[in-house]
Amino acid sequence: MLHQRNSIRASLDDDVFASNDLSVRMPKYQMHRDEHEPHHVRQVVIDELMLDGNSRQNLATFCQTWAEPEVREIMALTLDKNMIDKDEYPQTAELEARCVHMLADLWNSPDAANTLGTSTTGSSEAAMLGGMALLWRWRERRRAEGRPTATPNLITGPVQVCWHKFARYWDVELREIQMEGDRLLMTPEEVVKRVDEHTIGVVPTLGVTFTCQYEPVEAVAKALDEHHATHGIDVPMHVDGASGGFVAPFCDPDLVWDFRIPRVKSINTSGHKFGLAPLGVGWVIWRDVEDLPEELIFNVNYLGGNMPTFALNFSRPGGQVIAQYYNFLRLGREGYRKIHQAGYDNARYLADQISKLGPFEMIYDGHGGIPGLAWKLAEGRDTGFTLFDLADRLRTNGWQVPAYTLPPHREDLAIQRILVRHDFSRDLADLLLADYKAALAHLDKHQPKTTLTEQEAGSFHH
Repeated sequence: MLHQRNSIRASLDDDVFASNDLSVRMPKYQMHRDEHEPHHVRQVVIDELMLDGNSRQNLATFCQTWAEPEVREIMALTLDKNMIDKDEYPQTAELEARCVHMLADLWNSPDAANTLGTSTTGSSEAAMLGGMALLWRWRERRRAEGRPTATPNLITGPVQVCWHKFARYWDVELREIQMEGDRLLMTPEEVVKRVDEHTIGVVPTLGVTFTCQYEPVEAVAKALDEHHATHGIDVPMHVDGASGGFVAPFCDPDLVWDFRIPRVKSINTSGHKFGLAPLGVGWVIWRDVEDLPEELIFNVNYLGGNMPTFALNFSRPGGQVIAQYYNFLRLGREGYRKIHQAGYDNARYLADQISKLGPFEMIYDGHGGIPGLAWKLAEGRDTGFTLFDLADRLRTNGWQVPAYTLPPHREDLAIQRILVRHDFSRDLADLLLADYKAALAHLDKHQPKTTLTEQEAGSFHH
């Protein structure tokens, strides 16, 4: 035993890379029989993570890749807090409730102090809850009228996968307004074409993932008002504000898209996108208490108390919600405005500079949507390369600038897109532009014999 103890003590003094643990291949797909030294395993995991991309250079993601030291400290302090356990962590539950009312007020709820909402794991879960409320309310109305509740449908513009999931999971027909020609967004005319008595709701997106643009929420609402007056079909709206819900109130406060429109019954957003919280938090808020059906609220006698819950997930971390509350107190409206305005300024700077680099035509230049830009290759120009080639070349310097084709009916059009987040400074923009020039020069000198397609480049998915 003494020999064994001395041997263990000696091994602890070994250099980590000369240790017994790192001198052999660690198991990858089966759990090893024995324990390993924690600092050795830590090094193995860190080494594997080196192969990931640098998140700060990931210009595809909407999600935050930087946080203040205070946020990191809050996350470390709250690793053990379960958001669902409101009896054990009542103050965490109180902070969540404050965030709900702050958001309701931000979005001009007529009764922000008393409306309902909840945190979620992200905007996709929040969108599901908003869609479920539309579906349940539609069923209630139909049953009260003695009408059948089969074949519900939902009208959206070009949407990301969460709404396709909702439609499939809850057996709802998705009437998606596909892109066509130069029309890349939902329009009022296309909405009313699809409305009938089975329509549970209309979902405009405030910041379409493909092009970053805002869909015309107020114009769609007015068209639905006119359709209601003419045909007697009253269709509610849910706004998918996954990105724009945390941008428009600060940088475009006169834009009418929120609860100022009576037809808007609920809004979802992502706290970990332009809400500046760490990954893992979204929000859904209802205009009025009656807009959330009671059947969707469960009272659970579990974990020490009777708790109402209406999220899809149960146990989940509370740290992201607390960090969101920190941001609300830390930044206020003016702090959020300054951060997002800097993003717009950098997006518009990039749009101007990239337009000058060569064969590019801007689709979105940072005006009329979220902080970002999107462009295509100019028509009629024989470049000898595709945007997928350019994206692949930029990756040699670590930049992830997605190139992808648009959804059905415009799959012929490939674009590139950049999201300008909180941590993307003007200096980083200039570094990116320098690498763009170098990449274009390389592709001009060494034109690919066969240009990359979407599949060969690694298809980008939202």
